[in-house]
Amino acid sequence: MCEYSLSQIRPTDKRNIRLMDALLEKEGIERDKNLDYSVGLFDDDYNLVATGSCFKNTLRCMAVDSNHQGEGLLNQVVTHLTTYQYEHGNLELFLYTKCNSAKFFHDLGFYEIARVDGKVVFMENRRTGFSNYLGNLKKESRPGEKVAAVVMNANPFTLGHQYLLEKASRENDVVHVFVVSEDVSLVPFSVRYDLVKKGSAHLNNLVYHATGSYIISNATFPSYFLKDSDVVIESHARLDIQVFQRIADALGINQRYVGEEPFSQVTGIYNKIMKEELEAGGIACHIVPRRTDGETPISASHVRLAIKEDRLEEIRDLVPQSTYEFFASEAAAPVIERIRSAEEVIHY
Repeated sequence: MCEYSLSQIRPTDKRNIRLMDALLEKEGIERDKNLDYSVGLFDDDYNLVATGSCFKNTLRCMAVDSNHQGEGLLNQVVTHLTTYQYEHGNLELFLYTKCNSAKFFHDLGFYEIARVDGKVVFMENRRTGFSNYLGNLKKESRPGEKVAAVVMNANPFTLGHQYLLEKASRENDVVHVFVVSEDVSLVPFSVRYDLVKKGSAHLNNLVYHATGSYIISNATFPSYFLKDSDVVIESHARLDIQVFQRIADALGINQRYVGEEPFSQVTGIYNKIMKEELEAGGIACHIVPRRTDGETPISASHVRLAIKEDRLEEIRDLVPQSTYEFFASEAAAPVIERIRSAEEVIHY
């Protein structure tokens, strides 16, 4: 019986990267270009027979050569990747898989959250992870005929974000505001969340939430944070919206508001797909024209660029007073330094 050896596949290992690409392609999978760690199972002749990878707390790009299926090889790969994640402090794990592989991963202890039929299934390693998240959200539900949601990164909170919340507040009984809690933006989540609340404190029908791992996160929508092809962005967007529809059901949300996106490729694609998907599911989707500074739409990217280029005074007309006061304070020094040292501050 053939013995298999498991080895890490490094980005610099061109031979094994070619083998991994060929195996994934053979099994109908495209290698994700954003991976932290990859492994392969090799036979005695150093042929790649199985592979799998990680990105942050997700498992992805897993495949077994069709000539070796039924030998328990993917089980070995998943066990290794899970151990690797646990050793790096990631206990809440997520994975993407093809629809016809979902049952296999369920048998390995993963549970389905959402799927895009014919494309991908999104799963996690906690039986009640998503249901607990929905249960906690339900505790924050509010009665109303028109219940809206706004999801924002607010990196940082601008007059454009404030304008969007004011419009949603006027037109609805309740507005659930989800602030993206994935902490990979230049402005940390704790600051963004605080500035959103301060900049919208004059609105009395808002309910604030952190998104956790289930809305626009590196688990559901990594393309928001990392450059990807339009096809990958679209696939991630559809999955993220499937998850959001479950959240909307839990909170009775029947409206979603989003700012028009003239600058960001990824958000523009997301908005287009979101409107199609949500309205097909009975949720009205309002894409609101951006508030402008003169003729230029206000964007967080332009605020970050002004901060990077040491033009802090120029953001006065782009952000609420509370946001400006933060960036003018000593507390903002590490955030400003982070923005100034970043190579890129424009959201692609």
